Amino acid sequence: MIAATATEIKNNFDKYLDDVIAGNEVVVTVNGKEIGRFVPRAAAVSYLSDSLVGVLKGNVDLDEARQEGLSAKYESVD
Repeated sequence: MIAATATEIKNNFDKYLDDVIAGNEVVVTVNGKEIGRFVPRAAAVSYLSDSLVGVLKGNVDLDEARQEGLSAKYESVD
């Protein structure tokens, strides 16, 4: 993992892009605090799939689950 300030990334974007292409994560900081990351595509897909593990359990009808979620979110209030 490589850490760089937003200014360093702005001034040397091609270098940090090459780092990501090479498989490294680049952590972007502002005033010493992490504000974001550039990650290789494979790692991004892995993070996403890892975050979903255990969310859906058993036999789930995705269309039904989607409709229930939308109905709950956009249920009209009279």
